[in-house]
Amino acid sequence: MIEVGIFIFVMGLIMGSFLNVCICRIPEGQSIAYPPSHCSNCNTRLKPWDLVPVLSYIFLRGKCRYCKSKVSIQYPAMEVLTGIVYLLIYMRYGLTSYTLRYIILSSFLIVIAMIDFKTTDIYDATVIIPAVIAVGFMVYDYLNHFNVSSRVFGVILAFFIIGAIILITKAMGTGDLEVYMLIALYVGFKGTIFVILTSIIIGGIVGLILIATKKKTKKDFIPFGPYIVIAGIIFMLYGNQILNWYLSLIVI
Repeated sequence: MIEVGIFIFVMGLIMGSFLNVCICRIPEGQSIAYPPSHCSNCNTRLKPWDLVPVLSYIFLRGKCRYCKSKVSIQYPAMEVLTGIVYLLIYMRYGLTSYTLRYIILSSFLIVIAMIDFKTTDIYDATVIIPAVIAVGFMVYDYLNHFNVSSRVFGVILAFFIIGAIILITKAMGTGDLEVYMLIALYVGFKGTIFVILTSIIIGGIVGLILIATKKKTKKDFIPFGPYIVIAGIIFMLYGNQILNWYLSLIVI
């Protein structure tokens, strides 16, 4: 339904505004609820009409209404990104529990990716909260006679494979392991395999490009969280189709 799709997209825009708050405040150890939204330059408390997703940024030409300081493009970009992701999830799964679950997961993954990209850190709150929610879904599914073993095995697989990579190569951190295990709680064993392989491929390609363009050296640390998140969102949206296509090539 077009109306439902529009509603979900708008909800994504609104949630994207909140995710911006999380991205900015969590690394600073600040509350995401207090103080209310304010200009980071002049500290003026923003009015509701200053906080309309995307539109406020456009009408104010990317500047604070009160002190005219520039507002980061991150704010509308994150709002639009979140809206698009929500809409794509709805278009893929319709009005089902998968839409709710993946919207929850994608919201936390977006925060994880942006914080890791900006700070190279992954914070416990951004992983523990969605993990607890995932366990709640697993308990619900189990009580309703749905098989949850795939998600358990996915977590075990992520723990051993990524744990081994961390111990042997030191190329990842324990935060990356936590993100893999979080995603496994939602996408199961097959999805975990897909996310591990896809994230390593994406990360490897980006890393080679950065080194080739001399923006990074082999000794520089490159945050891996964003690539894990990209792979996770790809699986949520298109993973099964990609796997089926790949398997069809093998069969041929």
